[in-house]
Amino acid sequence: MSARTLWRRLRYGRPIVVVSGLPRSGTSMAMKMLEAGGMEIVTDGEREADEDNPRGYYEDERVKDLANAPDKSWLRASRGRAVKVISFLLKDLPPNLNYRVILMRRDLTEVLASQRKMLNRRNETDDTPDARMMELWQDQLWRVNYLLRHAPQFEWIEIDYGEALRDPAAAATQVASLVDGLDEQAMAEVVDPALYRNRAAP
Repeated sequence: MSARTLWRRLRYGRPIVVVSGLPRSGTSMAMKMLEAGGMEIVTDGEREADEDNPRGYYEDERVKDLANAPDKSWLRASRGRAVKVISFLLKDLPPNLNYRVILMRRDLTEVLASQRKMLNRRNETDDTPDARMMELWQDQLWRVNYLLRHAPQFEWIEIDYGEALRDPAAAATQVASLVDGLDEQAMAEVVDPALYRNRAAP
């Protein structure tokens, strides 16, 4: 542990575990793993499980207001627990706290296919061309990686969604390397490969 990390922990207390990534990149699965491993999660239960996420979304509506909300004190009360924050909003987390981030990555063609199917089921449309959408996501992920590498409030790991489904035990070990005291076997057991429904062509 670096001296800077130790100083931040002493000053700002226990870290918040943040699960992040693009939409449809496996963030709900990672939250499910943390819950199974024994970590308390922050969720309001407003968004119920459905065909797109049969195991639940694990979201909290307050996260959507991170960019504009003047009062983010609820995050301080979330220290020692896990919160799901989409990658675009990581930059809006208050810097006077510590975060351990699990960044989920997924093949962008799979993300796009999953997103389109979800919108179709909801009778919603997005007129952004596929190629442009991929460019926007690539740019966002570059910015997120830059932020995580350079901002002192973040410790982080990156987990590939497809690899986690192929080898849940390895993914659980990776999560446990960032977050202490978790039950690795329990985390691995809740990973369901049957939910890998939008695979990229080999």
